[in-house]
Amino acid sequence: MKGIFQPQQVFIQQDALNYPLGRELARRFHELEPVIYQKRIPAIRGLEPREKFQLSKKTLVVSLWQGREFQSCRPSAHWQLPLVSGCPGHCHYCYLHTNLGTRPFINVRVNIEEILKKASSLCKEMPKATVFEGAATSDPVAVEHLTGALAKTIEFFAQQPHGRFRFVTKFPYVESFLELEHRQKTEIRFSINCQEAIAAFEKGVPSLKRRIKAAGKAAEANYPTGFLIGPLFVFPQWKEAYERMLKELSVGLPEGKYTFELISHRFTLRARQWINTLYPENKVPMDEEKRQFKFGQFGYGKYLYPKAQRKELEDFFREKIRAYFPQSDVLYFV
Repeated sequence: MKGIFQPQQVFIQQDALNYPLGRELARRFHELEPVIYQKRIPAIRGLEPREKFQLSKKTLVVSLWQGREFQSCRPSAHWQLPLVSGCPGHCHYCYLHTNLGTRPFINVRVNIEEILKKASSLCKEMPKATVFEGAATSDPVAVEHLTGALAKTIEFFAQQPHGRFRFVTKFPYVESFLELEHRQKTEIRFSINCQEAIAAFEKGVPSLKRRIKAAGKAAEANYPTGFLIGPLFVFPQWKEAYERMLKELSVGLPEGKYTFELISHRFTLRARQWINTLYPENKVPMDEEKRQFKFGQFGYGKYLYPKAQRKELEDFFREKIRAYFPQSDVLYFV
């Protein structure tokens, strides 16, 4: 598959070799001479920050999930499902630049059954359907050809009376999911944006056309299907650009009910500094003088579009989504 992730170097946690997937990945990449480590992922030394970042994005880490609890994941879901962290894409605006910092490794966990066992226990604790997000800190589809983790998880949740699974991706590699027994317990969502934003800010990821085509395949396979549109940018002729995107989406999909999640662009000063270090040529609009400061749920402040612009964005998208997708739902706008 064109553009599919292949690492340049591999780090493997010693205990991961006790699991079939760990051993399989060690064999698969033996020519790269994987570095075996014990507890802490080895540091990449001797490079400038940008060089270190670029190499880290091409580094596969094979490890165990060793947490005791899952992290919360509002508003997308109740819990994060920690199958993978990191993404090989280079979207200039991405919040993972701040979350993962100088260590944006593509980290896959091999103890998938233990993760799913924890998910099962959480499902039993809740009186109603419990929703798990598989892409809170990653794009797991980008490495599914290496792990098979999403396929196992889809089949697992198909058997859970009160469990639901959802993940979002910019990658179109959905063929391995299409014949699975999913019983509509898994929702596949696609992260999309207008062509202008994709051309300016989204590097190293597939085109909008390929994402729409993959979404059509998922919908035809009877998966609940949705779209995360974001980050939403305000720029000259933004309404025309986003309406072209929605029209292209409606033409490329079978008629049906879809979900939409709408996220307006926001940034922190820390994120701006790091983005400008990693991508000095970037053109992400990050002028705090044109934004409204607001404290976030984790105690630090973000710069959002002013309230009037956010309302204009929300009203526009709700109106156009009703027009192009009358059976569909907007889950939230933030």
